Amino acid sequence: MAKVIIWNLVTLDGYFEGGKKWDLDFHNRAWGPELEAMSTEFGALAGLLVFGRVTYEGMKAYWTTAEGEGEVKAFMNELPKLVGSRTIASSDWNNTEMTADIVGEIARRKQALDKTIYIFGSAALSDTLLKAGLVDEVMLAIVPVQLGEGTPFFKEGARRDFDLIEARPLSNGTILVRYTPEQMAA
Repeated sequence: MAKVIIWNLVTLDGYFEGGKKWDLDFHNRAWGPELEAMSTEFGALAGLLVFGRVTYEGMKAYWTTAEGEGEVKAFMNELPKLVGSRTIASSDWNNTEMTADIVGEIARRKQALDKTIYIFGSAALSDTLLKAGLVDEVMLAIVPVQLGEGTPFFKEGARRDFDLIEARPLSNGTILVRYTPEQMAA
C-alpha cells in the first residue's frame, strides 16, 4: 500500500503563496542543496504526483519549459501524474491523467501502488484529502519569512491535531517538519 504525503513550503505566517497567484518568491529563501537533495529523493520514492487544477497548470507551464533543473526536471516530467479537476478532462503533459473523483481515485491508487503518492501544492486538494482521511503525512518546509498576506495553506474548518514525526532545521533557517494527521471523529 502506498503512503500519501502532502509536501509544501509555507511562510511563518502560514501562507503557501503571496498576495497574487504564483507569488512564490519566498521559495528562494528556502531553496538550497538540502531541498534539492530532498527533491531528487522524492523522484526516486514517488509512484505518483498529484495536483489540483491550479497547481497543475503552473507546474506544467514551469516544468515543461524549465532550463536546467537536472534530475528534478526529469522526474517532474517523467513520473505519473494525477490531476483533480472538474473542468479539464485531458492533458498533453507527459504521463498525466485527469479525474473529477480525486478522493475515489486516491483511495484506489493508495491500495494499488507500493511507492509514495506525493501531493504538491494544492491547498484545496490537500484539505479535501485530509478531510477524507487519505493523508498519511504532512511535510512542510517552514520558511523564515512573514508575508503579511497571501493564500493560507490550511483552510478554515474543524480542528485537526497532528503528531510530530520529525522537526529538522536546514542550514538556511528553514525548518522541515513532518506530521501524521490524527483522524477526525465522524
